[in-house]
Amino acid sequence: MTRKWTYRPGELARDGWGDVVDRGVPGWRHTALRIADLDRGPVSERASGRESIILPLTGECEVRYSVPGAAPDAAVELRGRASVFDGPADALYLPIDAEYTLTGHGRVSVSQAYTDLRLPVEVIRRESVPVELRGSGNMSRQVHNFGTPARLHAGAIIACEVLTPGGCWSSYPTHKHDRDVPGVETALEEIYYFEVEVERGLGGVADASARAVDAGVEEAGHEADPFALFATYPSDRRPIEISAMVRTGDIALVPYGYHGPVAAAPGYDAYYLNVMAGAGDREWLIQDDPAHGWLRETWDAGQIDARLPFGG
Repeated sequence: MTRKWTYRPGELARDGWGDVVDRGVPGWRHTALRIADLDRGPVSERASGRESIILPLTGECEVRYSVPGAAPDAAVELRGRASVFDGPADALYLPIDAEYTLTGHGRVSVSQAYTDLRLPVEVIRRESVPVELRGSGNMSRQVHNFGTPARLHAGAIIACEVLTPGGCWSSYPTHKHDRDVPGVETALEEIYYFEVEVERGLGGVADASARAVDAGVEEAGHEADPFALFATYPSDRRPIEISAMVRTGDIALVPYGYHGPVAAAPGYDAYYLNVMAGAGDREWLIQDDPAHGWLRETWDAGQIDARLPFGG
């Protein structure tokens, strides 16, 4: 199993893609993720043995694709957004072994899972994406459930977006999903892809630099280095340890162990794309760290952070 758990933008660049996580990463088995900047040109692949969800992060894209046994050269326009904090985007589910080419502008993600099931193509329009406000107080977060079992029929993949206002914690209480216990817990490998921006509502600073994707930008007379914190630690004898500052484009791999929080630093809103899959049932069943699970019981007594929902 790999002992490198976090990657900076471009460390996993391959074949014209900005970053690629798949079975080419030592020890990785069930999930995959591709990130591309379409302003640098089209990207394409044949997703052998993998189902895919194509999701614009920023901008918009056209997907031209072919699926075994179906008509060649279908095309779909996916409506995106100026920022990941501007509400859900359209997405496209493609079954295993699809070939596709992406064109357009902005950043795009392709979340994937290895599976043997071949299911129909589905266009997921942003109006149909369930938006959930979870937690309360400084544990408030917004979840876009575009690729969860309640919204999407798929073979193995579970995918969602989580948005955390500045100063709040998400992926918290710290939890795990690294063993199969029917009805209690599912073993799911997980990828986190992060973006972080200057907090909305900070006047000129936010208006000028909320769209900035490079750390250390200087706009509106201010310097900004948007970041969040992310942690993992062992749940059994298998070693894993992450204690990292994360910024736009960073990727974290969580094959097992307790993970969280994602702590959005005050002044900076945090986003992450989660991609999960395992060998067992397609369910998100988790176990909290007993030392922190009691905090979940406090949510009902509090109010959702007034800055949410984003993009509402």
